[in-house]
Amino acid sequence: MLDNHDATPLTGWLNDLSLSGLAPLAGLAGAFREDQHAVAQGITTPYNSGVNEGRITDVKLQKRLMAGRAGVPLLRHRVVLIAHLRRRYADRPTGPCS
Repeated sequence: MLDNHDATPLTGWLNDLSLSGLAPLAGLAGAFREDQHAVAQGITTPYNSGVNEGRITDVKLQKRLMAGRAGVPLLRHRVVLIAHLRRRYADRPTGPCS
């Protein structure tokens, strides 16, 4: 579904999850069904918020690490540095080391 951006099989897939007999998968199917329109939209659209979510995670991590120890200027500096390092190493292959 994700590779083809086709949400047509979503309903059948959710039914299969519900009937799997595994509580976690049935719970996932139930959660997806609550907002099935949004799930289908997420599958069919070419846009995503992955980069933004990664930056938000970085900010939250730094905030937790630096809680009560530093002000906004240092937090900003660390977040910018992490963003720079992510871009610097983003093009490197992630395969096994030789």
